[in-house]
Amino acid sequence: MPADTKTVLISGATGDTGRAAVRASLALGMNVRALVHRVDERSDALAESGAEIVTGDLLDINTLRPAMEGTEAAYLVWPVQPHLIHATVNFAQAAKETGVGTLINLSQRSADRESTSDSCRDTFIAEEVLNWSGLDVIHLRPTYFLEWLLYPWQLPYLRQGILRMPVGKGRHSPVAADDQGRAIAALLLRPEGHIGTTIPLSGPVEMDHEQMAAELSEALGRPIVFQDLPVAEYVDSLKEMGVPPYIVQHLGGAMVDYQNGHMSGADDNIERLTGRRPMTVGEFARAHADLLNGVSG
Repeated sequence: MPADTKTVLISGATGDTGRAAVRASLALGMNVRALVHRVDERSDALAESGAEIVTGDLLDINTLRPAMEGTEAAYLVWPVQPHLIHATVNFAQAAKETGVGTLINLSQRSADRESTSDSCRDTFIAEEVLNWSGLDVIHLRPTYFLEWLLYPWQLPYLRQGILRMPVGKGRHSPVAADDQGRAIAALLLRPEGHIGTTIPLSGPVEMDHEQMAAELSEALGRPIVFQDLPVAEYVDSLKEMGVPPYIVQHLGGAMVDYQNGHMSGADDNIERLTGRRPMTVGEFARAHADLLNGVSG
């Protein structure tokens, strides 16, 4: 099917991976329908780039059906917050009702039936729901995002020269949302050969946090020191910062999983899908140096 005749729906279109997927899908010549909660300056920017803006809520199925009408593939993403399973069921039902051909589901590397993290367990069940649905589904399991360096519970410490995480000697291959967006777009355009598969998405290098701190130091031109700490102490500090309870509970379990190797591994799937390797920690840091160094934002 020529790209210019394919219409795709991208949920979470103003979020990290959604925004990147919109941009990459437009670059591949697809007609992009961007699903947003409300029209604001973020959705206006998507419209200016060429996307069709539709409003809806994954927790309200009656807003999803009109958003999906006439689309041939759809991207499902839900933030780390409650109601993932409800949102997934609604998305699948709306896709069945409207005849959407392929669903690309953003899961997480730490999806696990046995995890103590509610989010990790919910993500595992959400994958199973989509598998039961009979729809053509591709699951993506990214490792931790590079964008985590910019999150409000991490950024203030990095500006002070501290990479603070309760990860022990655990390892992962940090991956940027922009690179995930390119992979999502490639699969929306040409899902053939991937239906029914689960695809890990990683950055180019697996590393521990000592190595990450060293790469950040070089990229930012100032010392960054890794600070390990007990998971319980980390969780208490998140509560004090006002991080939402669901995220706090998730990180309490996910950090234990991380220490036990659940996020480890590396792959070249993004490069295979898109023809270009994902960015490194250093490249990401240099691209966001002003923010990481406290110069702006």
